Amino acid sequence: MTSPTLHYHPLSSYCHKVLIAANVLGIALDRQLLNLGDPAARAAYLASWPIGKMPLLVDQGRTIPETSIIIEYLQQHHARTGVALIPAAPDAALDVRLWDRFCDQYVMTPMQAFTADLLKPASDRDAGSVARAGRDLATAYSVMEGHLEGRHWLAGDAISMADCAAAPALFYAVAYVPLPPEHLHLSAYFERLMAHPAVAATIDQARPYFNIFPGRAGLARRFLDPGIA
Repeated sequence: MTSPTLHYHPLSSYCHKVLIAANVLGIALDRQLLNLGDPAARAAYLASWPIGKMPLLVDQGRTIPETSIIIEYLQQHHARTGVALIPAAPDAALDVRLWDRFCDQYVMTPMQAFTADLLKPASDRDAGSVARAGRDLATAYSVMEGHLEGRHWLAGDAISMADCAAAPALFYAVAYVPLPPEHLHLSAYFERLMAHPAVAATIDQARPYFNIFPGRAGLARRFLDPGIA
């Protein structure tokens, strides 16, 4: 059977979310590097998904957008037996989906505001929007800190789709707004995420591209050089 094709960019936090999930689920993906700066590649991509956001999964002629939907599709159709990122129990599944949305909307979105601002010419940068994004991240960190007390993962006893969302969101967010030292639960959780093999593999594959990440100055040296503990 042909592997599902993922159109992605190796620096994209949302692409990392899907790559981490695929690693946990034991799924080999045919990764197709997407360069939206190339007019022909962009036109071809928009023909498949007019919204133009990445990543995009294509499997046996079926096009699946949106990271959470992609992950749920991969679990339903391609996961190793006995491995799941969304539990079967309805209430447990709702908890996973809640924290998945939390990470996407309240960590990933403000993090991306920092990146978007750095990509603008200096004369067009908006200090006000960056300040708001910083406040939003601080609020999200505080909520996660309280939620993580007594927990190993965000939702349930095992890694879930929520953690797949949290890992890249936090990885890039802390490059802009470091975790406060008093957030001991969140800091410990961040380290658990970074140590997970599926997350570590995704970061390792992205490392050759970190030199073009706009917020690279805030990345810890251990992520830039795997030889540093």
